[in-house]
Amino acid sequence: MKKLIFVFIISISPILCNAQDLMDILLQEAPAVDPNVYATFKGTRIINGHSIENRKAGVLEFFISHRFGKISDGVEELFGLDQSNIRMALEYGLTDNIMLGLGRSSFEKTYDGFIKYKLLNQRTGDSPIPVSVSLFGSIARKTLKDYPPDNKPNFEDRLFYTSQVLVARKFNEQFSLQLTPTYIRRNSVRIAEDPHDIFALGAGMRFKLTRQISINSEYFYTINPLKSIDTKNAFAIALDIETGGHVFQLMFSNANTMIEKAFITETTSDFFKGDIHFGFNISRAFHLKKHRVSGY
Repeated sequence: MKKLIFVFIISISPILCNAQDLMDILLQEAPAVDPNVYATFKGTRIINGHSIENRKAGVLEFFISHRFGKISDGVEELFGLDQSNIRMALEYGLTDNIMLGLGRSSFEKTYDGFIKYKLLNQRTGDSPIPVSVSLFGSIARKTLKDYPPDNKPNFEDRLFYTSQVLVARKFNEQFSLQLTPTYIRRNSVRIAEDPHDIFALGAGMRFKLTRQISINSEYFYTINPLKSIDTKNAFAIALDIETGGHVFQLMFSNANTMIEKAFITETTSDFFKGDIHFGFNISRAFHLKKHRVSGY
């Protein structure tokens, strides 16, 4: 019996060796696991403010934001639906790490442009990076003619600048968090006591409910607000719905504007006293060139 076992082991040893060699080859040829963390947020916005996400290189996005009047205005104003602000924009992924955008808002007939650069991407593995970091900069110009004809302001007087550092972490498949230190420069102010330079800190989160649906919330605390108006810190909560090439977002906020200089520094409604605006964001992506889709 012992001789039979010995003969059997000797006879299958070449097969075992070949199998081990084949396994080594398969392991060498198998693609390495991508250590980058993707889809921290589903879209380029958390709600009002930007997320750390960019569109991929060659992707053009048509972005529409709509904000209605206050729900508390009641049936007389159809719960705010009789009033609205809208912003339309085209946003383009110049590279996987650089996104450019141009937009126009009905509020104060404002034009804005921005650039967002992905500086760091959260990674796992042997050389982990705990957070993703993006840099954001925008310039906006108010074109509403709300001044006397004989006192036309200079071009520069109606410019506003925003700089932000977007720092986000995806903790797991369900939960992501972002902090957004913000600096806003106003070239002109209403009264001398109003600051030209305003600092704020934003915080936003995403909680994924299903593969297509998530809940987002966002809050901006203004450190040195304007003195000429009774401003409130901007707060918003939203439901994100992804349907193919669309990301549709239904939201409630005390802000009814959609660019940084306005919703961070000029919001006057109090969310927690019922001054709530309903609105939505909707985007449609057009792939102008092929790109590799990744994610987890």
